[in-house]
Amino acid sequence: MTDGGAQRNPLPLEGVRVVDHTDGHGTESVARILADLGADVVRVEPPSGARSRLLASGVYDAVHNANKTSAALDLATPAGHADYLRLVGSAAILVTSFRPGELPAGLDAEDLAMRFPGLVVASLTEYGRTGPYRDLAATEATRLALGGVLCRSGLPDREPLLPPGDLAAESAAAQVAFVALVGYLNRLETGAGDLLDCSVYESTVQTLDPGFGIGGSATGGVPAFDGPRGRPDARHLYPVFPCLDGWVRICILSPRQWQGMFRWLGEPAEFADPKYGSLVERFRASGRIYPVIGRLFAGLTRAEVMSGGDAHGVPTAGLATPAEVLDNEQLRARGAFVEAVLPDGRTVPVPNGVVELDGARAGLRTPAPAVGAHTEQVLSALTEPAPPEATPHLGRALPLRGLRVLDLGVIVVGAETGRLLADLGADVIKVENRAFPDGSRQTLDGSPLSAGFAYGHRTKRSLGLDLRSAAGKALFLDLVRRSDVVLSNFKPGTLESLGLAAADLAAVNPRIVTVESSAFGSTGPWSGKMGYGPLVRAAVGLSHLWRFPDDPAGFSDASTIYPDHIAARIGAAAALALVIARRRTGRGGHVAVAQAEVIAAQLGTRLAQESLTPGTISAGATRPEVVDGVYRCAGDDEWVVVSVRDDTDWERLADVLETDPTDPHLVRHDDRVAHRAELDHLVTDWTQSRTPQEAMAALQHAGVPAARMQRIPEMLDDPQLGERRFLATMAHPLLDREVPTERWLAVSRHLADADPTPAPLLGEHSRAVLADVLGLDPTTIERLVADGVVEEPEQRHLPAIAPRIGI
Repeated sequence: MTDGGAQRNPLPLEGVRVVDHTDGHGTESVARILADLGADVVRVEPPSGARSRLLASGVYDAVHNANKTSAALDLATPAGHADYLRLVGSAAILVTSFRPGELPAGLDAEDLAMRFPGLVVASLTEYGRTGPYRDLAATEATRLALGGVLCRSGLPDREPLLPPGDLAAESAAAQVAFVALVGYLNRLETGAGDLLDCSVYESTVQTLDPGFGIGGSATGGVPAFDGPRGRPDARHLYPVFPCLDGWVRICILSPRQWQGMFRWLGEPAEFADPKYGSLVERFRASGRIYPVIGRLFAGLTRAEVMSGGDAHGVPTAGLATPAEVLDNEQLRARGAFVEAVLPDGRTVPVPNGVVELDGARAGLRTPAPAVGAHTEQVLSALTEPAPPEATPHLGRALPLRGLRVLDLGVIVVGAETGRLLADLGADVIKVENRAFPDGSRQTLDGSPLSAGFAYGHRTKRSLGLDLRSAAGKALFLDLVRRSDVVLSNFKPGTLESLGLAAADLAAVNPRIVTVESSAFGSTGPWSGKMGYGPLVRAAVGLSHLWRFPDDPAGFSDASTIYPDHIAARIGAAAALALVIARRRTGRGGHVAVAQAEVIAAQLGTRLAQESLTPGTISAGATRPEVVDGVYRCAGDDEWVVVSVRDDTDWERLADVLETDPTDPHLVRHDDRVAHRAELDHLVTDWTQSRTPQEAMAALQHAGVPAARMQRIPEMLDDPQLGERRFLATMAHPLLDREVPTERWLAVSRHLADADPTPAPLLGEHSRAVLADVLGLDPTTIERLVADGVVEEPEQRHLPAIAPRIGI
């Protein structure tokens, strides 16, 4: 492993103090992301050390707490209490994972937000600080069940399949890092801090597989809540085929990609009809097409399939094992992992950050510290905080009002990055062209706009512009001069070929912040590969793990759109960090995020464990420290998840089941793993006569982590989401109904809910943008339209579009 050329130049959050008072369940990742961006992060833990130091034999700590300092404080003592208040008083941001009542009086997030009105408090708890679920027990399995992921994971006629790793917890952390920077930017503008009440549950609904958000191109814009009630058979979307040395996946979405596959197959007459250029027609004929592709691949190795895919323009990827991920040539070349030394002297590969800034990795600078390694240093530099000044009542604000964003993004990660900024008040202009349409505009029924597109592009304006023409490029550069942020997620080299690379844009506007997302990164041997989320998941080991352990072909990640929404939040957070730094430096900068590295980082603890003990992680849920089960309940395809973390959970579960907690087969964790079938039989006997709601309520009442498998439509009646006003209703004049949509990413005191306008048709605002932003006169605009440089909607007679859509 290399050090990846870790960033040594000034980082955007230098000088921003963050107090990290979190403990486990991925929550430390919030401050790790901020630390990678340069924040001065002080981790607070008791003198005996945080509980999470024991997770995964110290590997968890090495992964989650690099680039931080550690201050050991005993909050139960007057001295520790006072030192903690002094430390928090020195901070701009506090990240905390403790629920109300868990900390000594006066140290709760609510208390600290009141005591320090300029402090941004990012509170990340399982269900939020309010609501009927507030104090329920949770694990990764319950997050996935209640958050709408489990109901779509698996194969028809089988039980639901828990996805691997800790994806829900890690994805929530990425969202909260972005939210914290939104709060901090608002503080810089107004002087007011905030209490940002974030929930892992809500974040799972929003980020991992959003039930109320944009989906991949293959969905044709059909939202998840319109999907089948059971686990969908989505294998035809991104099919997996066996080959000589494993498995390969292809991703054929465009007519051009199909033509490449057709040539690769030898142009069989059976599929020569031009109709197979249609995604819908290919899916209808998949039962005939896929066996032909399978016969071709059966005689090739993974490397040969990928080489052939590159030659024919067919996006392909081999399914990697965890061991192969750690030795992946692309990740090694880019320094995605770096060696860390554990307390016992063993070395493990840990993620080296997930963001590049101006071409250098914002990665590991210092290893995770020992308990209290910097206590004296941190405390000696503190002064008594000044008495807090009264903060005027400011109402609610959209802190990005006045920020102009040029959004070249396509499909999910492109749409979502711009949507996040638009919801915060930025003027986001989607720059697009009919000759190279955004795949997310594709619909299965030919309608002009889908619910998926309406989600991903709400509150944006659309400018139809031909960037391949000299006049179009000149107009775009004029827009760059008057803008703050440019977003893109094309194949690396695309913008460079147009003369619109980050350096070219910075030359016309040194204050511009550019954000680039790609599949594998802009450098390294795989940088030129065509990349979609399903291929990235395959190449970084997730697809291999996301399958039924008793079925070698039981891959079950086809319906997910992970990691697009998470990569979008990381890119947006880094962009805000540069916007914050620009206030000080007057200069912008360039952000690059590789989706493969996002996945690798979120699997970081598990991959490090695999490096120490090969075979530690395998197909199925990879949480060896917890016994998770999915159990059938009364009703049609109804299920509940139950987790046993420790002996206390087992004793409580045994009490509910009315069985002997001292059963020698089950009394210890290792016993429960070894006699899993016996445990499953006991639980199933109890659950199958109860509804999921009844089982969840009884088990949670006893303190056992449990959650019903909740389907997306059922969230509309979920009492926790309802009390926290998580959902609203979104209308669009081109949709035949209103659709449910999320309000925002956290409950906040000073940040306003999104105030969206309807997603645009292609070129709908072309004339307005050129007139308002560039000041062009109607005659000039008319000439540009006539010359084909600027585009307008093909559908001229549109329904009247209200200025707001009543969220």
